Amino acid sequence: MTMKKFEHCKGLVVPLDRANVDTDAIIPKQFLKSIKRSGFGQNLFDEWRYLDRGEPGMDASQRKINPDFILNQPRYQGAQILITRDNFGCGSSREHAPWALQDYGFEVIIAPSFADIFFNNCFKIGLLPIILDGKVVDKLIEEVMATSGYRLTVDLAAQTVTTPSNESYGFEIDPFRKYCLINGLDEIGLTLQHADKIRQFEEKRRETQPWLFA
Repeated sequence: MTMKKFEHCKGLVVPLDRANVDTDAIIPKQFLKSIKRSGFGQNLFDEWRYLDRGEPGMDASQRKINPDFILNQPRYQGAQILITRDNFGCGSSREHAPWALQDYGFEVIIAPSFADIFFNNCFKIGLLPIILDGKVVDKLIEEVMATSGYRLTVDLAAQTVTTPSNESYGFEIDPFRKYCLINGLDEIGLTLQHADKIRQFEEKRRETQPWLFA
């Protein structure tokens, strides 16, 4: 699966007003049955989104929806940006957590802090985690909850998050990670940039060490 280029996102925002959301809450352990990145979105926040217990292979359309959970509210359907609290993605290191968020439709996650492994795993698939000051997050969550259809504009090149009232907040990102996101390069894509050199190395090794290829 190739990584989609990320340049900017003007997306509907959904607030998850909880701190210390762990990866088992993001995608419960019973759904970790596949190494494909697709198909996990329907089970994102499964124990909060549904009133019954989900199992692999269950049709989400036949399950009992929890009307009180934020993602199930009509005004937040189609959201591309999730804004949440401290230490998002803590717990186990499962890569399925960012996979589920991306498969659901999220392109950006905003929080005051993230668990390190989750933070790193997001970049590997082109999901942008943005760290903003806690007071800024407080303000944004208040605005989102007070305004239906609230959208933020994320400009990766400029490293800014802009509100509907044109308030802009800068964020930091490692230059190499920024380069990879803008160019849609995951670890495989980065390796393939050197395909010619790899091919030349293999051809030379075949000549100098032919017994390895017997």
